[in-house]
Amino acid sequence: MAKKLFIRTYGCQMNVYDSARMADVLAPLGYAATERVEDADMVILNTCHIREHAEEKVFSELGRLRLLKQAKPDGQRLIIAVAGCVAQAEGEEILARAPYVDIVLGPQTYHRLPEMVAKASRAGAQVLDTDFPAEPKFDHLPPQSVQGPSAFLSVQEGCDKFCSFCVVPYTRGGEYSRPVAAVLAEARSLVEGGTCEITLLGQNVNGYHGNGPDGCGWGLGRLIGALADVPGIERIRYTTSHPRDMGEDLIAAHRDIPQLMPFLHLPVQSGSDRILAQMNRQHTADDYRRLIDRLRTAQPDLALSSDFIVGFPGESDADFESTLGLIRDIGFAQAYSFKYSPRPGTPAAAMEDQVAEDSKDERLAALQSLIAAQATAFNQGCVGRSFDVLLDRPGRHAGQLIGRSPYMQSVFVTAPESMLNTVQRLEMVAANPNSLAANLVERRACA
Repeated sequence: MAKKLFIRTYGCQMNVYDSARMADVLAPLGYAATERVEDADMVILNTCHIREHAEEKVFSELGRLRLLKQAKPDGQRLIIAVAGCVAQAEGEEILARAPYVDIVLGPQTYHRLPEMVAKASRAGAQVLDTDFPAEPKFDHLPPQSVQGPSAFLSVQEGCDKFCSFCVVPYTRGGEYSRPVAAVLAEARSLVEGGTCEITLLGQNVNGYHGNGPDGCGWGLGRLIGALADVPGIERIRYTTSHPRDMGEDLIAAHRDIPQLMPFLHLPVQSGSDRILAQMNRQHTADDYRRLIDRLRTAQPDLALSSDFIVGFPGESDADFESTLGLIRDIGFAQAYSFKYSPRPGTPAAAMEDQVAEDSKDERLAALQSLIAAQATAFNQGCVGRSFDVLLDRPGRHAGQLIGRSPYMQSVFVTAPESMLNTVQRLEMVAANPNSLAANLVERRACA
């Protein structure tokens, strides 16, 4: 009888990818996915350290799992594992505060999960594995078991930028780029499984510098060009990027490679040079503006997304107004915005002049209102245009399918079920705050 595996994923696309790979690693041990945590023989919390109160949320969830573990009938055992960035940062604390947890593993070690499970299956054995192993984990992972037209493909991990607010360099380690041959091999395998859209992942994905078959380091732009030559790949995306690593090859890729979607998530965090310096972003607001000008010259249809932090230590009203000014100057199709919250061990956590919570709340509301207005205007500007849309899930209503536009908008259309998991040409006929409605223009097949 198959054992049941439940994975709860917090955070970014990289964590979604990691969760899927952990399931792949555990499949040979007889674990099959379940949607019900109550039925699970093993539960993994794949954690993220970026959001506010991350540790408290993990311990709250662990408290519920403890009760579930205690309620298991005699002869049945629930293995509880904590993975990801909170595990990396707080591994010993997790085992001390929650001794019923069996496994704590960092994001670089999940290829060793079978060995950890074997140790944890022995009564009373706790496993802590948060090392940064010398061997890349990707060399030891089985092929992806992705089913569907869209898939994540991790090409880079870690970060060397050391932004003063961020824990990623401490929890994910330094930058590592997978060799080009390994990336291309995984891409071909995904296509064989039915994938036609690939999203390249990395904590600093445009810092990619993988070793190519010619013995030289390849940048992300060159890698995207090689992926575009793989038969069956129709759409390519990448996330998340840093402005300092947006090189000429990548800008040219936006101009020259039709498979590369005209949508870019490029975090800026603030529009104030003083705050950007405090954040150790190593660019100015005008550097960002000039970069966007170059990108839009290369690809006039480019739409932008970004990240913003409000209430960073020392942020004044004038600093915040500079951020709003940058947003007005550039115009975004969407954005992610957050109130600053200290992360233990980061330089910003020790900075003086922390901003009051009520000021953070007011600034966040003002910023989100501006972004929402820009997103609505962008959606309305799409009405009357025709896009290729990847129809990847059924809608709520009979005969309705939902897809993703090149700009990551949800698109609703009345279409036959046979078009599910294909790319279709649709005309946008109406805009909603967070989605578009469309009519079918012509039928196409996903290669």
